[in-house]
Amino acid sequence: MRMVRRTLGGAVLAVTLATACASPSREQEPPVAGAESADVLSLDPADVVEGAIVVDFKDGTTKAEFDAWEADWGVDLELNSVESADEALTLAVGVDDVEGVLARIRQHPAVEAAEPLMEVRASFTPNDPRYAEQWNLKMIDMPKAWERNRGKGVVVAVLDTGIAYEDYDDFKQVPDLKGVKFVKGFDFVNDDEHANDDHGHGTHVAGTIAQATNNKEGVAGVAFEATLMPVKVLNHFGGGTTADIADAIRFAADKGANVINMSLGGGGYSQVMASAVEYARKKGVTVVAAAGNGGRARVEFPAAYPGAVAVSAVGPDGTLAPYSSYGKELDIAAPGGDKRRGDQGGVLQNTIDPRDPARSVYASYQGTSMATPHVAAVAAMLYAAGAKGPDEVEKALYAGAKKVADQAWSEQYGHGLLNAEASLAAVRGGLSQWPPLYWALALLAFILLTLRGRARPGYFNVLLKPAFLVPLLLSTVGAFFLRNWFGGADGAAGEVVQVASLPIPDWERIIFGRGKTVSPLFYSALIPLVLSLPAIKWRGLRAATGGLALGFAGFLAYSAWAGAPALAWMPFTFLAKPWLGFNTVMCLVIARAMLKKEDA
Repeated sequence: MRMVRRTLGGAVLAVTLATACASPSREQEPPVAGAESADVLSLDPADVVEGAIVVDFKDGTTKAEFDAWEADWGVDLELNSVESADEALTLAVGVDDVEGVLARIRQHPAVEAAEPLMEVRASFTPNDPRYAEQWNLKMIDMPKAWERNRGKGVVVAVLDTGIAYEDYDDFKQVPDLKGVKFVKGFDFVNDDEHANDDHGHGTHVAGTIAQATNNKEGVAGVAFEATLMPVKVLNHFGGGTTADIADAIRFAADKGANVINMSLGGGGYSQVMASAVEYARKKGVTVVAAAGNGGRARVEFPAAYPGAVAVSAVGPDGTLAPYSSYGKELDIAAPGGDKRRGDQGGVLQNTIDPRDPARSVYASYQGTSMATPHVAAVAAMLYAAGAKGPDEVEKALYAGAKKVADQAWSEQYGHGLLNAEASLAAVRGGLSQWPPLYWALALLAFILLTLRGRARPGYFNVLLKPAFLVPLLLSTVGAFFLRNWFGGADGAAGEVVQVASLPIPDWERIIFGRGKTVSPLFYSALIPLVLSLPAIKWRGLRAATGGLALGFAGFLAYSAWAGAPALAWMPFTFLAKPWLGFNTVMCLVIARAMLKKEDA
């Protein structure tokens, strides 16, 4: 065992910025003080290696000597490496009573130190001088999330006032975007290809997503290896039209964006914009939008459109900001700032002075506009981690969100407060999409072992039957391969592919649509129970019904273990896990009855 080393045409309705900024603080030159190191090691007591200890003897202690003491201590000590002989640094693994063994070892005069073996990871700490002021990044657990990935290869379209991304005419790139990757965008306000910022809002939003990081300049961004697509839809005054925004959404979706950030909102329902959001989602794009700054129980459009991720804002204390809108369409909360106690309560990024677009400033803003890019950036990291499409991205976002007051979902915080590290851990990429199947197979083993010998059909007699195996797979991991084969289909066919690729319990959206909660009718034993009734008479249905019931059991058990979803119609959110647990047992009872070998 070794210690791990890791190292306006036609539109009347105007749409405005969803920001509640007071006058931002501006400083022309950032201070130079700050951390200089990039990768430092951090020790977490939660990372103790089970059953392992490290013992450091006094220099000169020989292997023959500590071998002679092992019998009294009840351990088998070995040198940590070929270089450890002089300092006598040793390891022992498979220790049953770690504390008891350490207590005995520490009494020996030749021992300088004896302690549990711990796993140490590299924790990324940017050397940007003002990173220490970015409370928002610590709130969503970015230091740990950066160890996993930083959004490389993912395109995020910023539909806003533009971005100060290039030196063009009187416009200048802000210093802290130097080195950031950009793809070609468009200016829908002036109808040209130079989507430069003449307001400051869009550059600030873009900075939260992908500010150049670890460059000894200014501040850090969330997904700083992602690629930005500047799309200008708002003018110098922060206003825009539904026509431009709808046009821009389709443009971004067609030009390769994986994520669209819209820190804007206002006005009433627009079918044109709703259709554009739907179009983007069917193209596989995650659309993230600000809930609004009305401080009332109404999520503004476009965040309220089906298919968009609606984001509310919290302040540094983690509670809903007073300006933040909320409501039944809300999905998730993220840091948006609260400047009632000063600029330190806002979200700090590099942007431009709106009075002089060529002048760079560091500004502290607040608003759901500031919360939204945090979510968009983490969505980019989820794509980089292997998430396949908006459904998987949203599922990981919500699974990783920190629950507020132990509520699975609420109108103020949606599924909870954004947590980048936990969402990355939850993303279903690669083989990580298989856990419900593993649970089902473990439960199958349990069922077969509890049956009497004469009634036990045998593992392979069950597993090799397609009638059993196909329903088992469909109810645990779904027909996931359909997304690879037919994922580019449009219209109704595309929607059918998306739904059919999901596990059967998630087919609920055929009836109930994509909502904030899931139906307890589908997340239950109801479907296996109904199908088991005809199987009592027609024995040929029993293998399929048994596979389906077992698959449901695995899916429901994993859902309860991984973090119960918000169930519709439940008066109390804490009932979700008991509901899933009870129905898991019911599914096992059904599966056991269906798989039992019939008497000859």
